[in-house]
Amino acid sequence: MTVHSQLMRLGLFDARVPRYTSYPTAPQFGGSVGPAEFTQWIEAVPAGSEISLYLHVPFCRRLCWFCACRTQGTTSDDPVRAYAKVLKAEIALMKAHLAPGVKLSRLHWGGGTPTMLPADLARDLAETIFAAVPMAEGGEFSVEIDPCEIDAARLDALVDAGMNRASIGVQDFDEEIQRTIGREQPYEVTRDVAEMIRARGVKSLNADILYGLPHQTNARIADSVQKLLALSPDRVALYGYAHVPWMSRRQQMIPSDAMPTPQERLALFETARQLFLADGYDEIGIDHFARPSDGMAKAAKAGTLRRNFQGYTDDTSPVLIGLGASSISRFPQGFAQNVSGTADYTRAVRAGQFSTHRGHIFTAEDKLRGRIIEALMCDFFVSRAEILRDYAVTAERLEQMFATASRAFPEMMVLNQDGLAIPPHARPLTRMIARAFDAYDQSKAQHSAAV
Repeated sequence: MTVHSQLMRLGLFDARVPRYTSYPTAPQFGGSVGPAEFTQWIEAVPAGSEISLYLHVPFCRRLCWFCACRTQGTTSDDPVRAYAKVLKAEIALMKAHLAPGVKLSRLHWGGGTPTMLPADLARDLAETIFAAVPMAEGGEFSVEIDPCEIDAARLDALVDAGMNRASIGVQDFDEEIQRTIGREQPYEVTRDVAEMIRARGVKSLNADILYGLPHQTNARIADSVQKLLALSPDRVALYGYAHVPWMSRRQQMIPSDAMPTPQERLALFETARQLFLADGYDEIGIDHFARPSDGMAKAAKAGTLRRNFQGYTDDTSPVLIGLGASSISRFPQGFAQNVSGTADYTRAVRAGQFSTHRGHIFTAEDKLRGRIIEALMCDFFVSRAEILRDYAVTAERLEQMFATASRAFPEMMVLNQDGLAIPPHARPLTRMIARAFDAYDQSKAQHSAAV
C-alpha cells in the first residue's frame, strides 16, 4: 500500500480538524472568563518578568474575498484614529494593573491591516506601548505589512519606533488567482516594498503564501514560490487556504468549482515544500520554513518552538496579552478574549474596564493535553520523560493515551521508550493525530480541511 493510499484510508482528504494554535481551541471558550478574571491574571504577572503583546487593528482599505478574519473596511482614516484612542486607553488600563519592571519580549501588530495607521499615529501608539511596557534587550517588534497599503512615511515611522521584523502577505503572485480571490497585488509592488524594508535596516522579513487557492496548479504555485524566493524572506508561512463560504460571506465571491481537490491540495503543498527545501530553508512544523540563521529555525533545533494564535513562534513567554477588539490573551491560568465588535470594545474601555467577554480557565488535564498537542505540532515528538516530569499523569495513563492514538493511526506513529513520534511520511496527518489527544467535542465546530 502506498503512503498516499494509507493517508486516504485514514481519512486525511475528508477530515476537518483544528489548526491547534491553542488548546482548547477558541470554539470551546465560554463565559467563565470576564473582566474580573482578566484583571486578576494581569495583576498576577510577576514583577520584572517578560511578556508578549499582540495589538489588533481590525480595519482594511479593501476586504479580500479569501480572508475569513473579522475585519471591517473603511476608506477614511477617521475610524482608525478613533480606534487608536481606545487602544491607548486600554494600554493605560493594562499598565495600571501590571507589576513594576515588566518588559516586552515580543510585540506584534496584526489585523486587518496595521499599516493603515497613518505615520503619526503609528509613532504615537508605539511610544504609548513602550512607555507602559519597555522592550527587553533582544526583544522583537514585528508588524504585518500589506504591500498595497504602505509608503515611505509609514515605513519610516515603524522603523523609527523600533520595528525589527516585518511580515508581508503574498498569498499568490498569479494574476488570475489574485483576481479570483479579490487580492490584486503585482509582484513588482511586493518586491519594491521588500526592498524598502531591507533598505531601512530591518533584518528579518517574513512572508505568507497560500496553497489550495482557486485555479492554482503545481506550475502556478511553483512560479509564485520562485518569485517569493527571489525576495529572500527569512521565514515563510505556507498556509492552506480554508474555503468556508458558509462562515465567511465574502468567500461566496470565490467560485467553489475552481477549488483544487484535497489530493491536489496535498500535491500543491509538496511542490512548494520541495522548492523551499531546495533553496536551503529548514522545514518548521507543519507549514513553516525558515533560513537556518532565523530564530524560529534555531528554536526548532533546540526544542523550544511553541504554538500560539499567530502560528509557530520562538517566543517562550508564558504571558501573551492581546490588545484591541477580538484579541486573545494567554496566561498560565487560561485564555481570555476581548469582545469582537469595535463598538462593544470601545464602550467597555471607555467605561474603564477590560472588554473580556469569554475565555477558558485551564484544568490540569488541559495543561497535559495541551502540551502533548503542542509537542506534536512543533516537534512531531512527545517526550515521555518531559510529560511525566512536568504534568499530573501516571506512567500507566500516559502509556494508555499513547497506545490509543497509535492504534488509531497504524504504521503512522513510532512508540518507544523515549515517547511518541510522527515519522516524516505521516506528517500530513499531524493535525488529525493531535485531535486524538483532544478531549473536547469538535462536532459542532467548523474547522478547516486537514490538508
